[in-house]
Amino acid sequence: MKVLSLKAQKIKWFIMDVDGVLTDGRIIYDNKGNEIKNFSVKDGLGISMLHKGGIKTAIITGRNSDIVLKRAEELKISEIYQNADKKLDIYNLLKKKYKFKDEEALYIGDDYNDLPVLKKVHFPVTVPESPEIVKRECIYVTKKEGGNGAVREVAELILSLQGKLNQIIEGF
Repeated sequence: MKVLSLKAQKIKWFIMDVDGVLTDGRIIYDNKGNEIKNFSVKDGLGISMLHKGGIKTAIITGRNSDIVLKRAEELKISEIYQNADKKLDIYNLLKKKYKFKDEEALYIGDDYNDLPVLKKVHFPVTVPESPEIVKRECIYVTKKEGGNGAVREVAELILSLQGKLNQIIEGF
């Protein structure tokens, strides 16, 4: 826990994948071809808490979806990158744009295409249903599944380790 605590102190950016992290990874289409995704309100509150704690948020996802854009706008996520075939390129672009260091970034992803970013950030996180190779690259594996409060769990962990959680909760 000491390593987590030391690394958490430096976190200024909380960067997320979508499918399998903010959702359960399922893609549902209705009869008209509209894409439907389940997002957890628990994760939404966790993202809001990060913002109250002064931590910036971003999404890097390999898919393109209007519903992801809508959800990100609702949650006031400052940076949204879709169709990201090379997530590391996007991460490096984000890092250059905002002039932050790898040790100031947390990334939560769930699959092989997240590995390049997970290997780069100093606080890599994944969810329990990830492949073993992904889990081995991470310093934290959530207890909650993707789309079911995993982001909230990590948000609370970071804010708690930074000593901000109680103050944020009292602000509600």
